[in-house]
Amino acid sequence: MNDFHDAARNGLSSSELEAVLRQVGAERYHNRHPFHHRMTSGALSRTEMQAWALNRYCYQAVIPRKDAMILAHAEDPAFRAAWRKRIEDHDGEDGWSGGIARWLHLATSLGLDADAVKSERLALPATRFAVGAYLSFCTNRTLFEAVASSLTEMFSPLIIGERVPAMLAKYDYITEDTLAYFNRRPEQASRDADFALAYVLGHADTAERQQQAIDALVFKCDILWAMLDALQHAYGEPGNIPPGAFRPEAAL
Repeated sequence: MNDFHDAARNGLSSSELEAVLRQVGAERYHNRHPFHHRMTSGALSRTEMQAWALNRYCYQAVIPRKDAMILAHAEDPAFRAAWRKRIEDHDGEDGWSGGIARWLHLATSLGLDADAVKSERLALPATRFAVGAYLSFCTNRTLFEAVASSLTEMFSPLIIGERVPAMLAKYDYITEDTLAYFNRRPEQASRDADFALAYVLGHADTAERQQQAIDALVFKCDILWAMLDALQHAYGEPGNIPPGAFRPEAAL
């Protein structure tokens, strides 16, 4: 597997850079993770499915916050007009009817308590660290790097296309209503990925900036991978659940 550290050393054409970015996803996106493969094969226990939904909520909840930080860096009003759609997608125009609310519905449909999920107090420490690292990256790095980190959305329709049919077929307690969050995501992700990719390709005008884009995407793939690593370690066999994290016997 390529580490992509010097991928842009000699400079790349726009099409070559796009090819490298897509190769990052092909090799490092979390649809390759064993936890995802266990999910799509029907091998997850209900506890593991609940833990996945509860921990993933932390990531869903931080998305509009990281997008707000990206907006704060943007001086171009046309860029801001396009990017703020992402916040509306997750928060909803009223703050209550967007993707975060739909993810909470997914979690409660799996038997979790809404307040416990929203509090994030039962999430794995590694989940909180990973999500915090992503927010910090988008806050402290350049606008260009923050946008490039969002390019994992190029691969989101792929993982949804693998995940949703398998979950409906393999887990009798999961219904289409449970997974309503995913109904809009492929279209939204494709729209957002097209915009971000065009921005990155249009602004990656030096070998250094090309490498920054590649590194940012690798970093984001690592964040998503680390979150599944944590779930596998805590809830897979033999199970190493850290103190204070979600346990199936705990009252929620």
